[in-house]
Amino acid sequence: MENRVNISQTEPLAFKAMYALENYLASGQLSKSLKELIKIRTSQINSCAYCIDMHTKDALKNGETNQRIFLLSAWRETDLFTEEERAVLAMTEEITLISQGGLSETTYQNSLTFFNENQIVQIIMAIVTINGWNRIAISTGMQIGS
Repeated sequence: MENRVNISQTEPLAFKAMYALENYLASGQLSKSLKELIKIRTSQINSCAYCIDMHTKDALKNGETNQRIFLLSAWRETDLFTEEERAVLAMTEEITLISQGGLSETTYQNSLTFFNENQIVQIIMAIVTINGWNRIAISTGMQIGS
């Protein structure tokens, strides 16, 4: 796919709005590791090569292991992820796949076991934000390394 419109050049205020969400998330309580797991898993579901490439590299720089990244799409089948991470990954999948029912009450209630309401809001906003970035990257044909 070829690059299409460059949103940051054509409508810089649109990109500024997206970066405002990133700045909000950067000042939150979620660990970098947890945010990268959200970004990678969401990008896998959405088949966003640009974001998978970016966020796996970021996760590795942040100390994530290759094995956990390799097995992220099969997180239910391994014990490599903590219960807290599993709760977030379940939220990530259900919110990303919102047309299949969205965030279930069971998953939401389970998340309350590990996170307070502020953290749950931050998790939801992290998922919403990377879904937005995925849609921008795919719709504009952003290429790996660009």
